[in-house]
Amino acid sequence: MEASLEAIAYCLKKACQFEHDTEVIIRSGAYDIETKGYTSDMVSITSNIKVFYKLDGFIKVGYPQNKYEISDFLKDEEKLLQNVSLEVGNLLEKKQVHENEAAIKRQVERADRLHILGEITAGIAHELNTPLANILGYTELMKERTTDPKAIRDLEKIVDNTIFSREVVKKLMFFACEMPQQMNSIMLIPLVENILKLLGPSLRTKNINLTKSFGNDNIKLRADTVQLTQVLFNLIMNAIYFSPTGGRIDIGINEKGKKIQIRISDEGPGIDPKNEDKIFELFFTTKPLGDGSGLCLSVVHGIISSHKEL
Repeated sequence: MEASLEAIAYCLKKACQFEHDTEVIIRSGAYDIETKGYTSDMVSITSNIKVFYKLDGFIKVGYPQNKYEISDFLKDEEKLLQNVSLEVGNLLEKKQVHENEAAIKRQVERADRLHILGEITAGIAHELNTPLANILGYTELMKERTTDPKAIRDLEKIVDNTIFSREVVKKLMFFACEMPQQMNSIMLIPLVENILKLLGPSLRTKNINLTKSFGNDNIKLRADTVQLTQVLFNLIMNAIYFSPTGGRIDIGINEKGKKIQIRISDEGPGIDPKNEDKIFELFFTTKPLGDGSGLCLSVVHGIISSHKEL
């Protein structure tokens, strides 16, 4: 777009009667185009640029003040300037429409991808649930039937890993929205305080300074208690993980009319712009291998989407 506007500026310069003395400036939104000799003290005529009926900028054509007067501009030059401004506005409108269409297309593609992933994930989770339950049950039976300390330790490792796998399956089911919801009226502040108590050791390990800014202590919302706990737990754990040692995490909760705003911020490095479109994708993670499953934010997104509006 910038190259197109620059070309328009120089074409407009050539179309004027005193081409070699004419300078042009085009300003619109993020664009600021000037021909090389333009100065602010020139004798000039101006035409506004409108995008979707709103003022978005202007085009100015100028002559040197020491050689020309405003009366030196031809009526045809004024009409030409108005027509060019109109066409530039149309060009910018088309650009906005194209960008909006591209954004909508990306959203639809992402929604379709998440829907397909949800169906696949739900199928995998259901297939894994039964064998994991069997492994857990039979391992517990084997523990009861042996007195060998080494065998018991090995069996406990199997139990621990099976429980871990079951939690992964549960997260997959959260992502696929396959966990049945039990909607209740929840006191939000006590729920958050309980989560922070559970995460106290993790906060202390990294010597993190926690700042809380809670509004009304009696803030209530209607949601699934377990799923909302999962959302907040995942987000705060993420903040702890990416915070530097001795860093700060701010948690704010406020009522805004009928809506409730929950804000969790940290002093971590933030999200690389190139990854912004991927953060809710299943199994996508920026954590080192072994530190993250890529389920955390996918689960958060799935739960929030299933609640529509909390």
